[in-house]
Amino acid sequence: MNRTLVRLLRDKEQELRARDIAWRVTGVATRRLGWLADSEGFDTGLETGSISTPGRAGTPGLHNVREWLQAARADVLFEATSLNPQSGQPAIDHIRAALECGAHAITANKGPIVHAYDELCSLAATRGRRFLFESTVMDGVPIFSMFRDSLPTIHLQGFRGILNSTTNVILTGMEEGLSFQESLAKAQQIGVAETDASQDIDGWDAAVKVAALVIVLMGVHIQLHEIEREGIGNLAGEAVRAARAEGKPYKLICRAQRTERGVTASVRPEQVPLSDPLAWVAGTSSIVYFETDIFPALAITEHDPGLEATAYGMLADFVRAVTL
Repeated sequence: MNRTLVRLLRDKEQELRARDIAWRVTGVATRRLGWLADSEGFDTGLETGSISTPGRAGTPGLHNVREWLQAARADVLFEATSLNPQSGQPAIDHIRAALECGAHAITANKGPIVHAYDELCSLAATRGRRFLFESTVMDGVPIFSMFRDSLPTIHLQGFRGILNSTTNVILTGMEEGLSFQESLAKAQQIGVAETDASQDIDGWDAAVKVAALVIVLMGVHIQLHEIEREGIGNLAGEAVRAARAEGKPYKLICRAQRTERGVTASVRPEQVPLSDPLAWVAGTSSIVYFETDIFPALAITEHDPGLEATAYGMLADFVRAVTL
């Protein structure tokens, strides 16, 4: 992800300079490379992941995220670790450290929103920094910023949509005659699914996205165990193909609805009639319908995004952080 972000930053260099934004990468941290820092900036290897320091992995003397941030003299942290739905770690610790060290924190990881949203927002406000996360749901589509910046005083009553690409690719492949495993292999081959795709198949990724939307946009601190969750692992190919033939294809539907008692939410396979636009969202595409007090059905659709879409969400947050 961060390699794609670096390429995008370079592609958009002219546009960024027009906004008086200059940048350089002064720190890189991965499991393979360790903690690398050079406050003067790295010039080579950023887009291929081949950067290193002579003689050893990592930069000598750096053992943790705080030492690394300080050595890099970071103004902005781009956090892109893998999702841990149970705890949100280590992303929460990385973001907390960045804010405490005086850097803006931008993440593509949904876990910190679900497990530490209030804490991190409060810390960012106290330190005069920004905690931004546009890439966490529907890649770089401006969902959070749309509600924050363009829809003042709007009250969100609920939403429904298709928010997990892996399961959508698998279901589409099964409709086309592939077995579950063959369709999963296809999703892995095109880079949509991880080697271990259980978080997608079991509905965890979608549930965390639902929780993030509910927490940020509806102002309700829902817990993951409060979201009714069912994945697609029990769907047989024959059933998926029969449902499509009958005009009611299966989709993994994310829902949330405000009630007198709070918010009810679910992630589960549902048969959707062809009269519903959700029925036609296939492959890596996504869609979400928002129900508000002003707009009864405000829809956002994303068609077959690539890695650049997620990277763009982080770039857009970068621009927001350093110019506001």
